[in-house]
Amino acid sequence: MRLQDRVALITGGGSGIGAAAARHMAAAGAKIAVCGIPADGVNEVAASLRADGFESIGLPTDVADEKQVEAAVEKTAAKFGRLDIAVASAAVQLHDRDHTLHELDTEAWDLTHSINFRGTMLTCKYALQQMLPQQSGAIVIISSVTAMGGGSPNVAYLTGKHALLGLNRHIGKHYGRHGIRCNCICPGALEKTPNHDIHPDPEGRAQQLAESIPLGRPATPEDIAPWVTFLSSDEARYANGTHFLVDGGMSA
Repeated sequence: MRLQDRVALITGGGSGIGAAAARHMAAAGAKIAVCGIPADGVNEVAASLRADGFESIGLPTDVADEKQVEAAVEKTAAKFGRLDIAVASAAVQLHDRDHTLHELDTEAWDLTHSINFRGTMLTCKYALQQMLPQQSGAIVIISSVTAMGGGSPNVAYLTGKHALLGLNRHIGKHYGRHGIRCNCICPGALEKTPNHDIHPDPEGRAQQLAESIPLGRPATPEDIAPWVTFLSSDEARYANGTHFLVDGGMSA
């Protein structure tokens, strides 16, 4: 199995790509720490993994809070003895407030960046502290196809996801010599975005995507999860500091 006995911490693990990755990585042999908020989703995913015979703990964690991120990493290492993989998947997308830059609600900007960019930075920071003594580890950052251009109206979301590409390159460049790899996945448009319930026109969005994506449909979290497992595994041992578009041909 690709990840036999590896220990993985996944933020945003209570739903979406994070939850799908948790299930896929567990099936590949990993021990999983499911992190994120709300607590109900995190604990439900962890419990479902345990019910299926996998090793998992749920750690409700607000990634915008440095102490909580530090504690989640420490609890993971204390429970399983090490940390081999960190998946930074936690994100918000405030469709109702994150638009029209000249009128932008700066609170929406701050909230988005506190989770999508700062939260990812903190996840990587404390994962690296565990991985450096081991001289091994793999970090997978979930960015977005949105980072590839300027088209999204959600300016805080776009710029935060773009910033993750630079963070990824920095980690790959400076920590590769320590046996630690970092790679970024840029998923295409998902059936349900983060905060899908506040999108102003979800049906119109779905129709537009079906027409614009060569494969004829938006992505599901299960389309992305195998990429997380692959990039975390030894099969991707020479992939470092780069990003991978998984978008159904959307950006072709």
